[in-house]
Amino acid sequence: MSIALVILAAGKGTRMNSDLPKVLHPIAQAPMLEHAMAAGRALAPERTIIVAGHGAEAVRAAVSEIDEEAEVVLQEEQLGTAHAVDQARAALTGFEGDVIVLYGDTPFVSAETLELMVEARQRADLVLLGFEAADPGRYGRLVMEGDSLERIVEFKDASDAERAIRFCNSGLMAGKASAIFDLIAKVGNKNASGEYYLTDLVELARREGLKVTAVSCDEAETLGVNSRAELAQADALFQARARAELLDLGVTMMAPETVYLAFDSVIGRDTVIEPNVVFGPGVTVESGALIRSFSYMEDCHISRGAQVGPFARLRPGAELAESTRIGNFVEIKNSKIAEGAKVNHLSYIGDAFVGEAANIGAGTITCNYDGVMKHRTEIGARAFIGSNTMLVAPVRVGNEAMTATGAVVTRNVEDGDLAIGRAEQTNKPGRARKLMDMLRAKKARLQKGAK
Repeated sequence: MSIALVILAAGKGTRMNSDLPKVLHPIAQAPMLEHAMAAGRALAPERTIIVAGHGAEAVRAAVSEIDEEAEVVLQEEQLGTAHAVDQARAALTGFEGDVIVLYGDTPFVSAETLELMVEARQRADLVLLGFEAADPGRYGRLVMEGDSLERIVEFKDASDAERAIRFCNSGLMAGKASAIFDLIAKVGNKNASGEYYLTDLVELARREGLKVTAVSCDEAETLGVNSRAELAQADALFQARARAELLDLGVTMMAPETVYLAFDSVIGRDTVIEPNVVFGPGVTVESGALIRSFSYMEDCHISRGAQVGPFARLRPGAELAESTRIGNFVEIKNSKIAEGAKVNHLSYIGDAFVGEAANIGAGTITCNYDGVMKHRTEIGARAFIGSNTMLVAPVRVGNEAMTATGAVVTRNVEDGDLAIGRAEQTNKPGRARKLMDMLRAKKARLQKGAK
């Protein structure tokens, strides 16, 4: 059976106190909407419909970057969850498969849980997702009779016995598209809020003799994000889970609570991560690497046996081959560092290729930007770049070539050559003492005049 995801993402999120739409606030450096979309993607949906409202253009732009095939429809007025799902009706005209309703501000529902909902759809016409709440509070209760969901009872309407039920409603739902839209057409808004509620579908479905059931997931999966405090709680939950997973996979973290991971971090086993390391989006680390303290990485690849840091920054496009060494206060951007090459300290390498076993001395800079265009630097295998060398791109330093300390290299250096590009030194006998005497006398006059 083909599947369409309908993800509700229209809420303003007033409690976030932000101009940014609630579903675009990041968890692990990815919009919480992307987390919801990723879980649904595991079902290989034929269609993905995002229902946007507040900040719809920003949501549309974000969705296009996450999944260019996903569609965004607009809920101009926020008139309830059933009304929101109904905005996908036109987009799904003629669709004969199942619809699964997700929430863009409920980012942790797992692919495994969604699979349970899909399996349950083989036995029921309508499937809801529930959870056993540690503290049911004011959640709607799911009243079950065997595997049949009899009704949803809101807290304010529940009897004492019903309030004792801990099986609560998450809001997620699955059913045949035609059935869901037929039922939505019959939902009324005679309630205190004047809204059309998706939960009303349960009662309507049972009236029509349809089988309704519910499956259960861990309560943490249903965590909704409505405030900055809950956003921080959600991020902490993600980090704890991601760290635990990496530890189980054979990654060593000396102080796991200080390592910050991104939504898509991939780290191979036997990698060692020292304290206070940040992984931005798009980082892949192969097995056996060493990431030392206070390093920051994003959109880069680190190969087997490479060492990074401490205090290193890898920017987008950095690619480290096996057994490379990137040391303290080194920044790499859009550059490939070949096997065994070393950039050990105090250097910037941007828009460059550094050849196999090359050594880059302290203070080296690839001068890659002329104020308008970026230019590339090529450094050959086993080249030795002397400390404080300025490589003015575009420029090439050949295999086994060298640059002298303090050189400003503006022309290509052929294989095996030595480049010396510094101003001639001139020593002036006794001039230092005379200069200092003059400066001290001037300072004394200034201080006397100020009194």
